[in-house]
Amino acid sequence: MGKEYNTIIEPGTGEYVEKKSRFIGYVRHVESEEEAEAFIYEIKKKHYDARHNCSAYSVGEDSIIQRFSDDGEPSGTAGKPILEVITGNGLNNVCIVVTRYFGGTLLGTGGLVRSYTEAAKECIADTAIVTKKCVIPLAITTNYNDLGKIQYILGQDGITVRDSDYGENVVLTADVPVDDIDSIEKKLTEATAARVALKRGDEMFL
Repeated sequence: MGKEYNTIIEPGTGEYVEKKSRFIGYVRHVESEEEAEAFIYEIKKKHYDARHNCSAYSVGEDSIIQRFSDDGEPSGTAGKPILEVITGNGLNNVCIVVTRYFGGTLLGTGGLVRSYTEAAKECIADTAIVTKKCVIPLAITTNYNDLGKIQYILGQDGITVRDSDYGENVVLTADVPVDDIDSIEKKLTEATAARVALKRGDEMFL
């Protein structure tokens, strides 16, 4: 998924009205295609009386799965514009559903594209976009004499210590950006004359 990606954590909603047609947008963080489909189903159930519930989502490593649905609207007027709002914001692991209540006036292709786009933008504006970075959890085992040096190095590089265990030795768990892991290990090893023990965990996004 590269070194970082944008997503949202909190759900958001927004509304756009065009010639009495109401377009209600919903956005939610999803981790899989199954979660996205479940969310779409949930909104369809909630708005069972609406004319259309159009949707798009992007999930998986490097946004590998991208789907959209026009749900009965003319092809290309609903799902694709919603997906373009997702990709335009560089978002991944996100699903948007836009519910339309027909207002009695046909909007035409351009009107539909604009309305679905605006409703998708409105629901994203209702939440916060966050950047997830790829990190490697690094377990650092040290004696008490070297602890200050290690904390100083981690502090200088702005690395978050997630966990500290003070026993016979100290074990710190630090979330190190994947690009910095080699240089951090080198600095820690040199600063402690190789007295420190380092163990990498699996890559994760935080």
